[in-house]
Amino acid sequence: MQPLAIGPHILANNLALAPMAGITERPFRRLCREWGAGLAVSEMIPSRSMLAGDRLALSKADHTGEEGSVAVQIAGGDPDLLAEAARWNEARGADIIDINMGCPAKTICKQAAGSALMRDEALVGRILEAVVGAVSVPVTLKMRTGWDRQHKNAPRLARMAEEAGIQALAVHGRTRADRYRGDAEYETIAAVKEAVSLPVWANGDIRTPEDAARVLDQSGADGVMIGRGAQGRPWLFQSVAHYLATGEVPPEPGLAERGRAILMHLEGLKELYGSVRGARVARKHLGWYAEALPGEAGRAFRAQANKAEALERQEALVRGVFLNDDQEAA
Repeated sequence: MQPLAIGPHILANNLALAPMAGITERPFRRLCREWGAGLAVSEMIPSRSMLAGDRLALSKADHTGEEGSVAVQIAGGDPDLLAEAARWNEARGADIIDINMGCPAKTICKQAAGSALMRDEALVGRILEAVVGAVSVPVTLKMRTGWDRQHKNAPRLARMAEEAGIQALAVHGRTRADRYRGDAEYETIAAVKEAVSLPVWANGDIRTPEDAARVLDQSGADGVMIGRGAQGRPWLFQSVAHYLATGEVPPEPGLAERGRAILMHLEGLKELYGSVRGARVARKHLGWYAEALPGEAGRAFRAQANKAEALERQEALVRGVFLNDDQEAA
């Protein structure tokens, strides 16, 4: 467990929450920080939508009340628009600008953005130069190992990034063609780490404290960036931190402790979105939280949470199911 420095920002540790579209909104970022994440990156925000004043894009960029270094991820394929989006976020308090070069979604790749950029190294060079030159805050980059398994160019792009002034990298151990199928590999991340002197986060298939230690060992990375493994389990960061420090896996939080964390999450969604829209956003999160419940109890909780049209109803469900001190996690 070592703190990481991103430019002038000294992070509390080497554990980061990965940006995930539709998931790492402000309340979840705050919750993961509460449970030990040293950095929590905003979900991907399309630069064009942001600059056009799209309400959803602007809500993704809202970091009111966040503690620690604020990292905002921008996406797009136009160097000038990305530079303008970076300036826009810096003016509104972003401490770190992250460029998305890893999203595998077809809708993003069709716009020559996300992981599609890995096929056009010349364009990547122009984007890196434009964004780094547009702001005074550190710029970081998240990418995959390559477009497909025959074209794993992450080490070469990492060297380009370092030369352009990028100050940290995160690498998902899959190609764009892999999407989220199969197992992540960490040899390419090790090659990236060998190629640059920048801090590097390893990302992909980190679901347990033991996974985190294994990935750090195999990749030689400076830290781990956790994505899907934290869905419904923000306390994973605390567990990983404890394991890396002591070699011991701590017990999972009991249902009551989980319930209090869930209520904090729901309160944040209400604050950001309001009761009705917040309830819709909460449904997927509550489905993941329900995995702690045994069999029929979990199914019943998910069904009721998905029917709820207001956050107040979902809060009542959480209190009724989770906040019983005599229950233990399944």
